[in-house]
Amino acid sequence: MQQMNLLVKGRNMLFRKGQVLHDRMLAQLAQCEFAVTKSRLSALMSAAELQNYENLSRQIESGIEAAKRNIESTKLDFQDAKTVRKNRIEYDVLAKVINEQPDRKEMDEKLSHLRKELASLEETREQLERKLDMRRKQFHVLVASIHQLQAMLDDSETEEIMDISLEAFDDDLSDPQKGTSSQPDVVEKKSE
Repeated sequence: MQQMNLLVKGRNMLFRKGQVLHDRMLAQLAQCEFAVTKSRLSALMSAAELQNYENLSRQIESGIEAAKRNIESTKLDFQDAKTVRKNRIEYDVLAKVINEQPDRKEMDEKLSHLRKELASLEETREQLERKLDMRRKQFHVLVASIHQLQAMLDDSETEEIMDISLEAFDDDLSDPQKGTSSQPDVVEKKSE
């Protein structure tokens, strides 16, 4: 019995050792399962993070594209705003120039007044030209009359000289036909 006891003890020991080995094996197996589970969870988490990063990357890219479109749109709006501002400045300058000018009604009235004044001045000029023309003709007649008077005076001086020279010849004057015939010649010259 002692052997048996020893055997039972040995068995118990072996059983205990087997149990310890079994427990160790179970512990190692649990550790391996834990490591596999941990690896699987890490892989799942890594895949989820990778998917999350890909989603974030897509969102960032779409955000960048939206920002680029927004920048382009803003550039176009800025160009439009610059054009509008430029047009407003030109409009203000033109409005200032227009406001400095008199209004159309005033200008039409002034223009009508100036046209009437011009017509009046034209009529006055024509009257003055007619008057000047008439004065020229009168002056021409006056000059012609002066020349005729001068010629008459010259003729009468020659007649006086002739009368004086004829008095020296009394014989010729005693003849009544000669005296009367010489008188009408002088009258004719005066009428010319």
